[in-house]
Amino acid sequence: MTVAVPAAVASNGDYTDNVYSGKQDHRAQVCAILEKEDCIPRHVIATEVEWFYDVLGLDDMYFMLENPATVAGHITALYGAQLSSINKANPVSITFDSRHEDGAVFIHNSVPGISKTEGPHFEKLIDAEYLDVSVPQKAYRVESYRSRGKVSKSLDASLRTYFVSACDFVNPSPEGDAATDIAQVSDRTFLAKATPHVLDLYGAVITKVLSRSGPVIVSDELPAGGYRLVIGYRQRSTQGFFSALSDLYHYYNLFTSRKYVEQFSNGVTIVSLYLDLAKHAKRLAAGSGTSSEPSSTPASSCASPLQSAVGLPPTSIEASVGQIMREASLLFCIPNTPFQTLFKTGELSVQEAVYAYAGWVFAQHFLNRLGSEYATLVEILDPADATDVEVLAKLKKRLRQETFTRELILDILLRHRELVKDLYAHFADVHYVSSDMSGSGSRLADRAVGGLVASLSMTRLQDKAPLSTDELLLKITRVTTNDHDAMVMRALLDFNTHVLKTNFYQPTKVALSFRMDPGFLPAIEYPAKPYGLFLVIGNEFRGFHVRFQDVARGGIRIVRSRNAEAFSINQRTLFDENYSLASTQHRKNKDIPEGGSKGTILLNLDAQDRPFVAFEKYIDAILDLLLTGESPGIKNRLVDRLGRNEILFLGPDEGTAGYMDWASQHARKRGASFWKAFTTGKSQALGGIPHDTYGMTTRSVHQYVLGVIRKLELDESACTKFQTGGPDGDLGSNEIKISADRTTAVVDGSGVLYDPQGIDRAELTRLATARQMIQHFDTAKLSPAGFRVLVEDFQVALPDGTLVNDGLSFRNTFHLNRMAAADFFVPCGGRPESIDINNVGQLFEEDGSARFKYVIEGANLFFTQDARLRLEKAGVHLFKDASANKGGVTSSSLEVLAALALNDEAFGRLMCKQDDGSLPAFYQEYVADVQKAIEANAAREFECLWNEALRTGRPKSILSDELSVAIVELRKSLETTNLWDNLPLRRLVMSEALPARLLREIGLDTILERVPLNYLKAIFGAFLASHFVYEYGTSPGQFAFFEFMSRYHAKAQSTDL
Repeated sequence: MTVAVPAAVASNGDYTDNVYSGKQDHRAQVCAILEKEDCIPRHVIATEVEWFYDVLGLDDMYFMLENPATVAGHITALYGAQLSSINKANPVSITFDSRHEDGAVFIHNSVPGISKTEGPHFEKLIDAEYLDVSVPQKAYRVESYRSRGKVSKSLDASLRTYFVSACDFVNPSPEGDAATDIAQVSDRTFLAKATPHVLDLYGAVITKVLSRSGPVIVSDELPAGGYRLVIGYRQRSTQGFFSALSDLYHYYNLFTSRKYVEQFSNGVTIVSLYLDLAKHAKRLAAGSGTSSEPSSTPASSCASPLQSAVGLPPTSIEASVGQIMREASLLFCIPNTPFQTLFKTGELSVQEAVYAYAGWVFAQHFLNRLGSEYATLVEILDPADATDVEVLAKLKKRLRQETFTRELILDILLRHRELVKDLYAHFADVHYVSSDMSGSGSRLADRAVGGLVASLSMTRLQDKAPLSTDELLLKITRVTTNDHDAMVMRALLDFNTHVLKTNFYQPTKVALSFRMDPGFLPAIEYPAKPYGLFLVIGNEFRGFHVRFQDVARGGIRIVRSRNAEAFSINQRTLFDENYSLASTQHRKNKDIPEGGSKGTILLNLDAQDRPFVAFEKYIDAILDLLLTGESPGIKNRLVDRLGRNEILFLGPDEGTAGYMDWASQHARKRGASFWKAFTTGKSQALGGIPHDTYGMTTRSVHQYVLGVIRKLELDESACTKFQTGGPDGDLGSNEIKISADRTTAVVDGSGVLYDPQGIDRAELTRLATARQMIQHFDTAKLSPAGFRVLVEDFQVALPDGTLVNDGLSFRNTFHLNRMAAADFFVPCGGRPESIDINNVGQLFEEDGSARFKYVIEGANLFFTQDARLRLEKAGVHLFKDASANKGGVTSSSLEVLAALALNDEAFGRLMCKQDDGSLPAFYQEYVADVQKAIEANAAREFECLWNEALRTGRPKSILSDELSVAIVELRKSLETTNLWDNLPLRRLVMSEALPARLLREIGLDTILERVPLNYLKAIFGAFLASHFVYEYGTSPGQFAFFEFMSRYHAKAQSTDL
């Protein structure tokens, strides 16, 4: 639709007013149409049209966009609605919905300051169909106006109009300086209407949005009265925000006379709201100052605590706008929750609603669903008996699926909303800090001293003193009617008492983050207590970060879901998977100074296409808790119950390989001193050592393959191999390139490739070099017995006559298929617990023999421990992930070391790809040192496991864990000794533990000076502990460590370092 640009009539130095020069002619045409249709008595047509055009106070934009026939229809419908309301004693209800290719017009009657809980929700529709999907290539702007007159005498309501139109940008693809030039990035209609003042204001907001994460929120007082609130953010960084803002300002008794949503071709959205007090709020503010004055508005339609039992005192528009600015960031993080209706009706505040949502998420993951009966069974049953283990596994899975569903937990919280309020007050009493208050560790009530002005949130909390933990426990017991209800409400109390710090009250944020004390985790489910736990909740995701040591590192993985059922499963198992991955990582990290950690990000079902947005928010929210600096209006200090600074070291994992550069640079932008070491797996331009390029993970895994071949004197070229994880992946591609076996089957994301004669090695290597899936394999190079089945295939006949009905199911279960038999099984990819006690039996032939002789577990957690033990009992040589797959962590650890040891200048010169694309000589030599360290560590552990298994006859899966535990525990013990204080010993050990090339470049003294002390001590302890255990095994003699250290003491005394 083409619209003439309205005449420019300035309005308060703001947008120009819409003035339609053809309005009188438009009116005449409408009158003619009404007379012709004869639906309205002729003697009242002139009165109705005059009222509609002049008294109702619709913005001229409406008359410019709608043709006379449409307007005539609207007047007729409105007249009919008024007659109906008289006859039926019902309020007038007006709804107009007109959509076209490039936009839409929506109109409905609206009481100022009241959110609707029923009827059309046009703002939600505008969010979903226009604003949430806006990107520079296709964006929509919105103008919305409230009519100045009322719809009818019987209803205190006006007409709210929304005009949605597709953007026409001056420069659709701005680059360089043009990206911040508002004259270049704006929509042409906006430029025609905006005054210089608005352009300057929006330009400043755009610059801030592009320079940081999260919303930019500013306000100013308008000359004619009221306030303008301007909120800028990146497109598609939130969902449903426009409609949620209406609920927020209605809650504080404000309404908007007009509001705008502007899009810009640099990816920025700006929302402008023109706010004033609603009439019911003005009446209260002018009255006695209490909230007990009766309201003419029915309680059922209340949107404000002033009109409900919430009990907030009336306040000024200045205070309300200030509170909205603080709480808008909460809605930006979580715009819509299942508690939204309670917020709309004023039963819960925005803080309470978002808190309830966070508590709901927490309860889904951490309710103790197994109970004392399960613990009793664990004690009674034999963990070495496969049948007993299978019974426990099935029971555990069923209990977690059926005891507390998401729906049941939500229903309980909705029914106990008064308890939710009490629990929120308990939470806020510890963590809420007004910007006007001083002190960060005391209770909220104790901080309201010295005549300081309390915020609205604090005023609300001071209506009654928050209950103590013991008082809340008693109230939960008294109010709830059954054990399930009580358990859910106690879970929220557990949440409160174990939050050590949170960004919940930060002025700007992109997601909610909570640093938790892991003490609430039940030992029956999580026997090893983590050192630290983060819970992160965003609009697109939920996520965790778990670590088992202060200095720890591990990857961040994104978990996707193909459908609702998969999401439900992923949601139930998310934390367990995260915990297990971190625990495995901790055992895997035995050779390096960092302990194990892992992060997970579960994408919501409707956010499967926004993994990077979720990752950005996850990282920024965690940084909120790692950084202690303050920026007025942006970041405030936090209530810190942890009492010490923390650093996390993150790496790539499934779905995040390309995100590490951004995370490092974002940490740098936010002022983190540790930015160079914050992430590994960065591009070479930022000093990263890519695992796939140099085959770091594969170098460790393949050492175990070569070790088995060496010990058993096998011919590798004659050995068959089955591999999950294809030529497109890091581990899969490098395993193909580095091996010389006869691979008979490969399973990857695209399907199954099988050839019992051996898959053509040259063609397989071609795919591995190009990092392509097996869907690109030239099937002409398969033998007559070979085949390829892709996930999208249906009804495929295999060479032996077997009919495959569904390619996806065939792919997902092929590792259990009888054709998946070989000498070696090397999982290089696949979901955790693909083989467990329930399906491991399918890996055996009818005669009881296993289909694989040797298993080298490259993929993390591909087997459960009980499945491993079942295979080893049958004679399979199995080396688990914690031992085999540790090359990547060694590489990442040494990447971190270089970042900590080199200053910014040296790091850029020695570790980063240069402008001409070349890699410094130091970098290449350092990478060679890393590769040697990986192979040496893997070879040492393989020898130790092989020898211990021969000596004791015990399963290698158990020995691997004992080996890891022995090293980790010895390392921890060494930290408490005075060995570090022995300077000659310290220098000797560090000179052997540190990469030779780094020592030659900057020297031992410089490294000892620059690297943090706790990290240096971790290097010292890890080196001694791993070398001792690898040499002496898991059950050393009484004087073994004395003998081991005597050699080092003697060497230290004779060596001048």
